[in-house]
Amino acid sequence: MQVSKWGNSLAIRLPASVVEALKLHEGDDIEVVIADERVFQVRKKPGNEVFLARLRQFRGKLPADFKFDRDDANARV
Repeated sequence: MQVSKWGNSLAIRLPASVVEALKLHEGDDIEVVIADERVFQVRKKPGNEVFLARLRQFRGKLPADFKFDRDDANARV
């Protein structure tokens, strides 16, 4: 990959193999994470449907001893 100038920023083009492996499409959000010195990882951010599915799995599964305290939730720091 080669780093290129794009406006005031720098950009890289992702090789087709990365695009295919991550099943990327135009408009998808990705994260670039520094993994080590001079090493980075590219991850596809999960879409809203993934977050909704996680929320649906969690629904109603709080610990038996959980008590909601409105004062604690609204406490000012």
